[in-house]
Amino acid sequence: MTSVVTAGGISVTIRGAVVDESETVLERLVSDGVPGALTSGNAKLWGPDAAPLAARRLGWLDLPETSRSLAARLAEPVREARDAGLDRVVVAGSGGSVLASDAMYRTAGMERSESTELIVLDTSDPHEVAGVLAGDLHRTLVVLVGESIEADALRRVFGQAFLETGLGRDELVRRFVVVAEEGSELERVALDAGHNLVTAEGTVDDRFGALGARGLVAAAFAGVDVDALLDEASRFAGVLRQPYDNPALALGAALGSSALGTRDKLVIADHGSGLDGLDGWVEQLVAGATGKHGRGLLPVVVEGVNAPGFELAGDLRRVILGRRPDEPGPGREAGVSVAGPLGAQFPLWEYAVAVAARVIGVDPFDEPDVAESRASTAALLRSEENTAPTVVHRPPELVSDAVEVHAGSDALRGARTLTEALEAIVEDVRDGGYLAVVAYLDRVGDAAAAELRPLLAARGAMVRRHPAPVTFGWGPRSLHTVGQYHKGGPANGVFMQVTGAVSDDVPVPGRPYSLGELQLAQAFGDLRVVRSLGRPAVRLHLRDRAEGLAQLGQALGSTPGSALG
Repeated sequence: MTSVVTAGGISVTIRGAVVDESETVLERLVSDGVPGALTSGNAKLWGPDAAPLAARRLGWLDLPETSRSLAARLAEPVREARDAGLDRVVVAGSGGSVLASDAMYRTAGMERSESTELIVLDTSDPHEVAGVLAGDLHRTLVVLVGESIEADALRRVFGQAFLETGLGRDELVRRFVVVAEEGSELERVALDAGHNLVTAEGTVDDRFGALGARGLVAAAFAGVDVDALLDEASRFAGVLRQPYDNPALALGAALGSSALGTRDKLVIADHGSGLDGLDGWVEQLVAGATGKHGRGLLPVVVEGVNAPGFELAGDLRRVILGRRPDEPGPGREAGVSVAGPLGAQFPLWEYAVAVAARVIGVDPFDEPDVAESRASTAALLRSEENTAPTVVHRPPELVSDAVEVHAGSDALRGARTLTEALEAIVEDVRDGGYLAVVAYLDRVGDAAAAELRPLLAARGAMVRRHPAPVTFGWGPRSLHTVGQYHKGGPANGVFMQVTGAVSDDVPVPGRPYSLGELQLAQAFGDLRVVRSLGRPAVRLHLRDRAEGLAQLGQALGSTPGSALG
């Protein structure tokens, strides 16, 4: 059985058993008047306890229209930056809006009207930051988004770097564009320094803010046609009130019914959509909005429809991001397929996830568990040595050349080799659970680390009767994206954290720590919280990053010539 809902440039195709499962939920949503209530901004949709926060977080519903004035206001600053030769844009921040900017830029590709560069820095890795600092700072403009500890550190680091290039004060203040809410500390910093300030919407949070100032400003300075994105979003937003022929409502019903049933993990694969980076933005939205109070949907982003883990049965719901619902080839058996332009995808998924959260019974705007890792990081940075001595000085359970394995428990089950240790970690995932890999490394220089996901998924298929899904994320990005699910979702995850030696650290001006120390505090802080919740967690430390990654690849059976081979 197949159901296709097409409207406003978006097609959502639902196949097989998902049709029957979601129809009942869809009928209940319609009878409850959810489409009209949501588009009217009814904050009571998620229950009385959630209403006060929801009332302050529903501004994303209006962004396709209200952001028109923002696009107009940005036109002159963007032109001035280009006239000044500032065509290398670094967006420094964290969370969903940064990933939205990245998806906009990468998807625009050759359609951009200007030859510009957008570099995403939502990291504290000193190697990655140093690589960006080594580029042409005379062409560089920094867009600061949000008040994360990484953004603060990067503001200080780039300010010092600009000074060292000989920039005067007047030129220095023009090198920063700050996106901040009115009344925030970041706004005060920007006003004191004289930076170009763009006010972020106070009724939109970072997770749902793709089409607001937090997502659009960096994209606009990088040459993305913001008006075209808003046109796509507006065409689709007109159908959201409809009880029928509403792709977002159908998708929300499918997601919600999956979480209520046994398929609470979404395996997401791109199959020729052309929307580069959308999967990462969807991942943070689904995980952060639904993963709390022991419930939620775990997004599992895989490399394609032929990747290890896509075909797993059991508790998985497959989601394809494709060009059109009837596209032939692998993956057509997926439970849900979604097609349409990027601008429309943002309101589609925001609406669908908000609906799914209602079905699941959680507040999509609350982040009750995110603050724990931030507080743990802050505590470590306040400690006398800016580290966590009880973690740092504990000897590893296993050392294999460039790789140390810190299990913190008997999770290794007497493993004597790196391969045995990795297999023990995979086997430790209970049925219905998942393995989450988080790499606190350089996304550019250590890009090969991403191959750990398919290699571990393939290894799991070999050593387990019921293979478990494997997710991969970069730290500290994961703290602001899927971190809420890791702590607040179902307590069935096993965590593998990967850290690496720092060869060239970067000091943070005005702070008693370096980027390397900040990164380590974030990694250890998150590890401490995960373990305190009773989740099994293992840390692999690479004494030499390149050699350590190669060793991990060999231990997992990577083929010669691969990035980890």
